[in-house]
Amino acid sequence: MKSYIVGGAVRDELLGLPVQDRDHVVVGATPEEMTAAGFRPVGKDFPVFLHPQTHEEYALARTERKSGRGYKGFTVHSAPDVTLEQDLARRDLTINAIAKAADGTLVDPYNGKGDLKDGILRHVGAAFAEDPVRILRVARFAARFGFRIADETLALMKQMVAAGETEHLVPERVWQEFAKGLAEPRPQLMFAALEACGLRARLLPELKELPQSFEGPLPVRFAALCWPLAEAEVKALCDRLKVPNEERELALALNRARGLLGASGAGELLGLLKRADAFRRPERFLALLQAARLAEPGLETKKIEQAFAAASAVDAGEVARRAAAPAEIPALLDREREQAIQKKGTP
Repeated sequence: MKSYIVGGAVRDELLGLPVQDRDHVVVGATPEEMTAAGFRPVGKDFPVFLHPQTHEEYALARTERKSGRGYKGFTVHSAPDVTLEQDLARRDLTINAIAKAADGTLVDPYNGKGDLKDGILRHVGAAFAEDPVRILRVARFAARFGFRIADETLALMKQMVAAGETEHLVPERVWQEFAKGLAEPRPQLMFAALEACGLRARLLPELKELPQSFEGPLPVRFAALCWPLAEAEVKALCDRLKVPNEERELALALNRARGLLGASGAGELLGLLKRADAFRRPERFLALLQAARLAEPGLETKKIEQAFAAASAVDAGEVARRAAAPAEIPALLDREREQAIQKKGTP
């Protein structure tokens, strides 16, 4: 039985980047031997085990054979006679098909180290075409590392899209890869890759315009991306990708407030704050302004922020106690908040 560190941990170490998680491949072992050695089985689709002390993942070497459409359409074979080279052959990119032995020796049958040096994303073999998620992974790695896609890999990606293989992508996996790419340092390169292979038009037809730059947390980036869209388009995109609530809510809140961000008078500014639910969701409102500045670099939000601070300082409880009847509270609170905004010097 031998184990090797594989995939992203080896890649990132060679790039001089921090290694977050280490995955291991075990050659020459059976599930029974792994369990007897204290490893805890956790794999559902193929034999994966957690180390008893480090809790890192150890997967038995395996091969895969295409048996259906989409990323789950595979028959997995794992046995003690499966070699490390056979296991590496099923991986997506050469830079992810490098293994490191316990003594530090690298096993690199596809020259992944050379592609790392040259900054190239190149598929390992024809099996790449069997999993459409790999197109999204290539686009995401382009956004992370700034690497170019090898001509033959891009050509294969185009063929996969044209053949309809991507029609079987599962929304949750699409969002998982898309969200990771959007959070990377260069999301524009992800979109460029998706555009080049034809997947953007099929998968994300609404997203035709991009912000000039991407900064901030994922919800802010996604909201800025949705800035040019109509509300119905934002909803359709979120429904299709099963976008989580935090990202969906911020994108829709920004969309609904977009036409009010040019407010100048105290009444208009208060209307914006109420429309954006700023008093109940202050953190989301500040994220909304961040996304707006990202989407529209010339947009000035200082006046809005000052108005928000002034109106938020009004003691709603004290206003309620002064009201003659509960029904009067909303109007009285609005009046107090508008006056507070005016006192801050906002016209």
